[in-house]
Amino acid sequence: MFEGVFTAIATPFTSDGQVDTSALTKMVEFQIEGGVDGFVPVGTTGESPTLRVDEHLEVIRTVVKAAQGKAKIIAGTGANSTDEALELTQKAIDMGVDGTLQVTPYYNKPSDEGLVAHFAAVADLGTPIVLYNVPGRAGREISLDAVRQLSSHPNVVAIKEAAPDSVSRVCMIRDFCDLDILSGDDPVTIPMMVSGAKGVISVASNVVPKLVSKMVHKALAGEWAEAAEMHQTNNRLFLGLLGMDVNPLPIKTALAMLGHCEEVFRLPMCRMSDAKRKEMKTLLGEYSLL
Repeated sequence: MFEGVFTAIATPFTSDGQVDTSALTKMVEFQIEGGVDGFVPVGTTGESPTLRVDEHLEVIRTVVKAAQGKAKIIAGTGANSTDEALELTQKAIDMGVDGTLQVTPYYNKPSDEGLVAHFAAVADLGTPIVLYNVPGRAGREISLDAVRQLSSHPNVVAIKEAAPDSVSRVCMIRDFCDLDILSGDDPVTIPMMVSGAKGVISVASNVVPKLVSKMVHKALAGEWAEAAEMHQTNNRLFLGLLGMDVNPLPIKTALAMLGHCEEVFRLPMCRMSDAKRKEMKTLLGEYSLL
């Protein structure tokens, strides 16, 4: 159901710190021109932790409207409170999204039983959900046993894997179910697809949608040598756009340097240091993007 490139789109702010819906609309159009298959608004890259509920919904609404049905929308509506996740998800469903991304409830570290009950409650709303396994941010992983239990729910259709052992988890998950598996980490996209993943929820595609789309679509077509060569050639770019600082600082800094948005963050997120900004400018120049 979900395969290809889904851009984890950044949320642009105006110079006075408000959500910039005009810039966001243009960013969506740029992505569609670049051949992406869908969008994931209001995830980590979209600075969801610092958005008010009304802004969270405004971003989803803007992306749905701008996409005009040309790409699938997987809205980030997860939370560490099940009631909040249910409320956000229902409102996103009412906007016509194709699915929602449900992060592991963070900070409170629920048991497997709690995790299964949480995700199942959201899936019971009737729209497909993508589980989001990101232990580095959530504080715990979605265990393989929990994935096994949830895979029997008809509305649990995919999982985004962003764990240190994500490549090996692809094989283990495929052993017991047929969920669509999406990479949550650009630098391991092709290795994960070789193991059976169907694409990526990409941060790097914010800046280079054509490149990421071409690479992933070649892999989906079985053109592995070409896909691997593209991955190797651009891996340093992927690493820089994700790893030069904590996400979303590098990708949003790059977007600002390229004129897509203002270089504005919300505390506690703030601008990268001058040294890292210089490093980003050099990297973009080396790849002829600036």
